[in-house]
Amino acid sequence: MKTINKVQTAAAGIAVLLALSACGGAATSMTTTDAAKTANTTDISEGVQPDSAAMALLPQSFKDKGELTVAMDLHYPPTTFLAEDNSTPIGLNPDIARLIAKKLDLKLKFVDTKFDTIIPGLDGGRFDFTATTMSKTEERLKVLDMIDYFKAGTSVVAAAGNPLNLTVETLCGKNIAVTQGSTGQLKRLPALSEQTCTSKGQPAINAVTLPNVQDALTQLHSKRIDGILYDTTSLGWAEKQQPGSFTMLGRVNVGSSDLTAIGLKKGSPLVPAFQAAVQSVLATPEYKESLETWGLESGAITDAKLN
Repeated sequence: MKTINKVQTAAAGIAVLLALSACGGAATSMTTTDAAKTANTTDISEGVQPDSAAMALLPQSFKDKGELTVAMDLHYPPTTFLAEDNSTPIGLNPDIARLIAKKLDLKLKFVDTKFDTIIPGLDGGRFDFTATTMSKTEERLKVLDMIDYFKAGTSVVAAAGNPLNLTVETLCGKNIAVTQGSTGQLKRLPALSEQTCTSKGQPAINAVTLPNVQDALTQLHSKRIDGILYDTTSLGWAEKQQPGSFTMLGRVNVGSSDLTAIGLKKGSPLVPAFQAAVQSVLATPEYKESLETWGLESGAITDAKLN
């Protein structure tokens, strides 16, 4: 299986966070521990055995094709990003996708796709599934079948040192960045604004929609926005790579579930095989190994629930 060398991989972890270097000084290198983790990029599914029960549920057309296509937005460490060779996906989600494919004894093709175009792509048949830290919402469940595989979350950060003395509960009237098409934009920020602000006669939180978290971090440093609402896992990773570049204010626990799920087109004939395969993956030591590698142990679950 393809393996990336240590120098390339360590550089990759820094490259995906280069926007942080705009926050006053050059980007710092990874800690020794993180560099060691990201250096280990051997395909985690190597040696994992297929699951005969899951394979038996596969439609014949996919057995004949022998390949699955997975859509991911490959710009969000530590769950989904590219190595320095700019072609090899690494992180929790690529690990999960590879394990699913191995359980079904199929090859896997990655397609780097902007997050807000993944669902239309699934609906249009351009991809077979996505594993991209996608939370379940009522709107998504109208067009997707979703299978739980990980528990994530959302947090808010402010500028370094928190000069405005903000808290998660005192963002009324502030400019808070969210990423296009994310659960933060669609669910969590509106729910937080209603709960802490408008229901109490305070001005709503002003959502500033940006294409990615790198743009948000740059704008936070330049004081064009007051804070960012984004995935806790990615913010925690960024904080470790560039200590002191921003201040974590806390988690946002309203608007949607913390559980994230594999997404397939509603009614896809792959759903039964996928649920069996994901359930099999959750019981493997490789699932726990991947979580530990990327510092996400607290996100482990045991039930591949079909939603």
